[in-house]
Amino acid sequence: MFISRRPFRTLPIAVLAVAGLTGLAACGGGGGAGAGRSGTTEIVASFYPVAWLAGKVGGPDAEVRTLTKPGAEPHDLELTARQIADVGKADYAIYVKGVQPAMDDAVRKHANDKALDVASVVKTIPAPTGDDGHGHDHGHEHEGEEGHGQEKQADAAQDPHVWLDPSRMATIATAFGERLAAADSAHASGYKSRAAALAAELNALDQAYKAGLTSCKQKTIVTAHAAFGYLADRYGLKQVSIAGVDPSSEPSPKRLAELTHEVKDAGATTVFTETLVSPRVAESLARSAGVRTAVLDPVEGVREGSSEDYLSIMRKNLETLKPALGCS
Repeated sequence: MFISRRPFRTLPIAVLAVAGLTGLAACGGGGGAGAGRSGTTEIVASFYPVAWLAGKVGGPDAEVRTLTKPGAEPHDLELTARQIADVGKADYAIYVKGVQPAMDDAVRKHANDKALDVASVVKTIPAPTGDDGHGHDHGHEHEGEEGHGQEKQADAAQDPHVWLDPSRMATIATAFGERLAAADSAHASGYKSRAAALAAELNALDQAYKAGLTSCKQKTIVTAHAAFGYLADRYGLKQVSIAGVDPSSEPSPKRLAELTHEVKDAGATTVFTETLVSPRVAESLARSAGVRTAVLDPVEGVREGSSEDYLSIMRKNLETLKPALGCS
């Protein structure tokens, strides 16, 4: 179970603001879930990557309310009574089970029959295990689409960070388009066509990652927390993480010493920090191991006012990985 108090966060919780999702108005904290434009499907999204996807698929036929505030670390989500009510009032909810217990609970109690856990429509991988709960994930790429479109019961032992594999996100886009089409038949063709266009963009991004990471001297990525298991799984990499699936778990001095040896033994050149959590521990590890740092964004959120989106952040991640891994 994720905990919600993290003393080493450095970003304050921003005032809930309008999230700029293409083609729709993403509402903040005011008004009920049905307070949007007349005739549109009201969608509640748990946090940025699924809100972005919902906005792309929903287009002008939907309005998306994002429950995680811009700039907030999504694992910290706590819902107000009004937000919980919004989950129940919305026409549809989209979330990732296992990332935000508050959202999991709200869906279970108020929207179980009108929600999509995006991890339920793709092949998942086990959550990383290891000393102090830290991850050692070896990449095992799944060729083709085997398992990508099949429903499954979500498992608490599964890694929830499915959005960091573009090919899985393409499958999710298709599935969500079908769900919205079934729920709102008047706009079914629009949902399906936008989902198909988004899936094509995501598959193109997947091909760019495959091409960019095929010939790399290094296969180990040292990450701030175990968010990149699916990226490692898809592209044949190994993830060594400082914190576990939940970024709150600061490692012990013993674990940091072990990580220093792992970084040196692997010949890694870089320890990757993140955008929404403090880089302090990662920077300390990099100094101990004598390597540099770089930002590898887990795309869990964007700061208020940012012009970045999922696709641009993922492309930037690829350009960060290639020199760090010595890719030709």
